[in-house]
Amino acid sequence: MSAERLFTFRNPWFAAGIGIIGAMVVFSFVAGFVILPYATTNTSFTSLWEAICSAAGAPRATAVSESPKSPSITSNVVMTPQMFGPTDTRSVGRGATLAMQCAICHGSNRQGQVDTPNLEGQPAAAIYKQLRDFKVAARTNAIMSPFAVKLSEQDMLDLAAYYSYLPRQPGTHPDRAVDIPHVVAHGAPMRNVPTCSACHDLNSIKLGTPWLDGQSAVYIKAQLQAFSSGARRNDISEQMRNIARQMTSEEMNEAARYYAAQP
Repeated sequence: MSAERLFTFRNPWFAAGIGIIGAMVVFSFVAGFVILPYATTNTSFTSLWEAICSAAGAPRATAVSESPKSPSITSNVVMTPQMFGPTDTRSVGRGATLAMQCAICHGSNRQGQVDTPNLEGQPAAAIYKQLRDFKVAARTNAIMSPFAVKLSEQDMLDLAAYYSYLPRQPGTHPDRAVDIPHVVAHGAPMRNVPTCSACHDLNSIKLGTPWLDGQSAVYIKAQLQAFSSGARRNDISEQMRNIARQMTSEEMNEAARYYAAQP
């Protein structure tokens, strides 16, 4: 049989092979760009095209959960390695005096405060950034916002110096038997979710980000949900919002439980 007669649609075997390959291509496209985006994220899409763009890695212009749309303040803190130098004992002392107002929620004896973060030993840059964001309303909270608005620039630097000077407190519910979840160790590359440890690992914390080990699972999950819904928007360049929108509810639970179990 000649090649001309073999590669022709009059040859039933050739026609069947082309049809099968075409069907597989169409099925792969539909599964990868339509079915999986809807099945593996906890967000909704306004159109089929938005789901396809999300699967392809294109950033979403808006999230449905962020409506109604209104002008919002975002973080204007510029982080540089030179922001905080060697520990200034006078700044730490002033910060200790200011922190007496914070002890009811952020003190060392905080077994009942599952909805507030542990600040002892946090990087000074991370604490300063959050205080500054609360002050300018880039991040809002019924308790923190009225407190932060009264702080001066030096007050925020002193509080950051004080809390970063303190030794880290052990986690309240350490459990070394908890395995590291896939999303923490490897992320979800197909959904543009990097590993959590890329920014929050104790040995390589990114400038301006907090450490998470030993924090309350309730608090961690609440912040992930706030980033996902757009209720919290003080992440620079929407880094955490873009990540949290692509995480499933189960992945948020796993990450929160894992970090809460760290000693």
